[in-house]
Amino acid sequence: MVQFFYTRDECSCHHIFPGVTIHTAAGDQLMLSLVEFEPHAVVPPHQHPHEQMGVLLEGELTFTIGGQTRTLKPGDMWRIPGGVVHSARAGAAPVRALDVFHPVREDYR
Repeated sequence: MVQFFYTRDECSCHHIFPGVTIHTAAGDQLMLSLVEFEPHAVVPPHQHPHEQMGVLLEGELTFTIGGQTRTLKPGDMWRIPGGVVHSARAGAAPVRALDVFHPVREDYR
């Protein structure tokens, strides 16, 4: 049976960096990821071949993408082409963001 709806508990959960947890759901061509940062948690510089886009839901997130740095507020969005180095640091409050990946990240499935 094809799954059309997901609760958070039905999603795959990964602790990807200290203080950073993701819950993911994947279709055939893309992956949705709910990302949660504890205050001041850091995603160190990294890159991957997947295209990534996202929107900040809660908190403040300072993002560096391809050498450009910006502090984002809820409702702000980002685009990261595959292969571009990026990093992020949460502000003083918890952060929640939504990321979309294409193609699906098998390491987060």
